[in-house]
Amino acid sequence: MAKLKLDLHDIYNKGDLIDKELNRIIDEALEKKIKTVEIIPGKGSGQLKKRVLKFLEQKHIKEKYHRIDKDSKNFGRLFVYFKF
Repeated sequence: MAKLKLDLHDIYNKGDLIDKELNRIIDEALEKKIKTVEIIPGKGSGQLKKRVLKFLEQKHIKEKYHRIDKDSKNFGRLFVYFKF
């Protein structure tokens, strides 16, 4: 099964870039009908993960995906699932 992966380690402190990358990966998943996107905000303080979740909770974004899963084994990882 195809999966997209977005690692935010390199841009953790660049707010505008984070949103841009999140938008890009969601659009790419929709375009290519990829059902799973793995987002890696990393473990750190948890602030980046909160930011990613806040982004994903926005109404216009939330309409695009089916559900979010937090990786129970790896705190620094999220999965976004799409239904086609």
